[in-house]
Amino acid sequence: MSEALVAVEVPGASASGTSGARQFRRRLRAQRAALVAAAVVALLALIAVAAPLLTAIEGQDPTTYHPSLVDSARGGVPIGSFGGASAEHWLGVEPQTGRDLFARMVYGARVSLGVALGATAVQVLLGVVVGITAALGNRWVDQLLSRISDIIVAMPLMIMALALLAVVPAGFPRPVLVALIIGFVAWGTIAKITRAATLTLKELDYVAAARLSGWSTLRIARRELLPGLAAPVITYAALMVPVNIGIEASLSFLGVGVKPPTPSWGQMLSSADVWYQAARQYLLLPAGALFVTVLALTVLGDGVRTALDPRTASRLRVGTGHKGEAKA
Repeated sequence: MSEALVAVEVPGASASGTSGARQFRRRLRAQRAALVAAAVVALLALIAVAAPLLTAIEGQDPTTYHPSLVDSARGGVPIGSFGGASAEHWLGVEPQTGRDLFARMVYGARVSLGVALGATAVQVLLGVVVGITAALGNRWVDQLLSRISDIIVAMPLMIMALALLAVVPAGFPRPVLVALIIGFVAWGTIAKITRAATLTLKELDYVAAARLSGWSTLRIARRELLPGLAAPVITYAALMVPVNIGIEASLSFLGVGVKPPTPSWGQMLSSADVWYQAARQYLLLPAGALFVTVLALTVLGDGVRTALDPRTASRLRVGTGHKGEAKA
């Protein structure tokens, strides 16, 4: 509640934020699928963060070539069963180069998750700023920013990303560049969501009271509107992370994303199709990792959406714990 209405607040109202967080946790715990997805996401994040430690335990790194582990007479097929898997190379080696697959997989998790989270952060920052400015500005500001948001939404993301990635100097850090480009060309939807939610919130009594008390627009936005925008923004951000992982993988698959020798799951897929018959794990490992990551993040995003807005039914059919939600 606004400080302008502090005189009429009922006892215990100051604890409403804590109570809301407690209800959110209770509703989220009632969804078994979301909890499993959260555990998978936490494990993937831990693997990404601990990539240097994990590869040190294995005794390998993602860039060292091992030509003695591939059969040059057969075009570079890994020597041995299961793609050359052994005590020294837990998941085998990469065809032609002999680079360790386990090391490239765990470092690839860093790139995929890091790019997706960075792009989502840029999208949220730009979208929230533009959406709030449009909703609180005058008619001309609102019209201008709304039309810009419409243009951003209508632009084909992949084509714009391909064009921008092609003209940026090669010396710029590629993972950072991919995250920035995805964020800058895909913030339009969250701007429209933020604008619509802000237009609704600004009509509420406590916001009107803050305005009549002489608060500045910036203070009203920071103290009164942002807390109310948390639910839709967090929900959209949770659902955008898996989308951004797919976009990064697609760009790397097309050869314009993360460049070698930096490992990326999408980059591994781009060169794995010709080796499917000879070294199946080279294709199945990054494809499986992408599938599990996107699925877990999508299920978690759906769980967060349902927990923040219990009036909206979950789109999942399994593990949603509807009885537990009703009790919560």
